[in-house]
Amino acid sequence: MNKITPKKLLNSKWTAVSPINKDKHFMITEMEFDEEGHVIHCEIEAVMSKRTQLIDWQQLKDQHS
Repeated sequence: MNKITPKKLLNSKWTAVSPINKDKHFMITEMEFDEEGHVIHCEIEAVMSKRTQLIDWQQLKDQHS
């Protein structure tokens, strides 16, 4: 399993194992944290189509997504 630090996710680049709506390459464009440093908002953007969607940042650990 990949170890991911939420505070370093902003502007990081990701590749999907299988394309999602014909998009394979993504970048984390927004991150929001609460007072304790827990992620409350994570937005990912497709590099080619510029489509954005909210995701659970822990899904990035899943090597099968």
